[in-house]
Amino acid sequence: MSATLSSEKTAAALRRSARVSAELLLVLLMAAVALWLLGRTWPVVWPLIVGLLLTTLTWPFARFLRSRGWRPAPAAALVTVAFLLVGTGILALIAVPVASQSGQLADGVIEGIGRLREWAAGPPLNISDAQITGAFDAAVDRIENSAGSVVTTAVTGVSTVFSGLITAVLALFLMFFFLKDGPRFLPWLARQLPGRLATDVPVVAERCWDTLGSFVRSQAFVGLLDAVFIGIGLWILDVPLVLPLAVLTFVSAFVPIVGAVFAGFVAVLIALVSNGLTDALIVLAIIIAVQQLEGNVFQPMIQSRGLGLHAAVVLLAVTLGGSLAGVVGSLLAVPVAALLAVIWNYLREQLSDPGEGPEQLDRTPEPEQGPAPGGPDADAPVPA
Repeated sequence: MSATLSSEKTAAALRRSARVSAELLLVLLMAAVALWLLGRTWPVVWPLIVGLLLTTLTWPFARFLRSRGWRPAPAAALVTVAFLLVGTGILALIAVPVASQSGQLADGVIEGIGRLREWAAGPPLNISDAQITGAFDAAVDRIENSAGSVVTTAVTGVSTVFSGLITAVLALFLMFFFLKDGPRFLPWLARQLPGRLATDVPVVAERCWDTLGSFVRSQAFVGLLDAVFIGIGLWILDVPLVLPLAVLTFVSAFVPIVGAVFAGFVAVLIALVSNGLTDALIVLAIIIAVQQLEGNVFQPMIQSRGLGLHAAVVLLAVTLGGSLAGVVGSLLAVPVAALLAVIWNYLREQLSDPGEGPEQLDRTPEPEQGPAPGGPDADAPVPA
């Protein structure tokens, strides 16, 4: 016997579906407006993000000084100056040895180009000198014909460097203020918000702060592993500038994808011009092996434990962020995914059945939480 559809139930289901669809469209519209506003205010938002990430890295030192009786302003100033000196020292550690051996490297580059020409002239390529010269002349003619675009590119590069310097200066100033006044933010925020928001927003902000700290620490640890393993390989092969290359590898780990490619290219190039093609290929194999271990084993495992995210979520977040926003998207994809997970977990806690105990909820693990805002140890800075 065939069942007949109830017109009233069908109409109710359609109305419910229409209401849910309209609410979903409204949420997507609000998200689009928020992203548009974020893009318009990005010159201000980007230094703020960098300042927050630097604060998560330097806050343990400021907290140590404050626990020893230092006032907030002197402690923040000392940590900021020390961080600036360390950063400058790292740059000097990379630049000075390179400058001192620039002549040797230049001679090695010329010799390496000569070896490549000899290799290309033999089998299986059998490229003659006339073909190489013709290709070189064609490249020169193309550069001369596109001089305007080259100048435009150079101007764009100078503008990018200048913008990066401004961002760095603003981030340092923001880091100082976060280290100095961060602990007072949560109590102030709780006093400004009405009703339940005075409790919910500070709690979510504190959890997000803990998550950002876990991200920066895990990223630094992964970069340290890369620098150690690649540095050991370069040292065994007796490649020059081992320490600067290791430092460059550590620093570039904070810029996913492009940072690893750039550091690897520099290491392979130096190995090629100093030790020859065989050692350069060995260095390339070492870098590829370490990067594969870092990308598929170390980073997902460390970040999944520190951020409360599954390893697959970390990999997918980096892929999606890179496809949407390039290098910046790859850099921010994992912390953004972790912050969204923190907010979602808190909403689940608040929207779950009051009779349902925490042990009955299938929650994603979260980072270890600090004290409540305004509590006995409310001295952890929170994003402003």
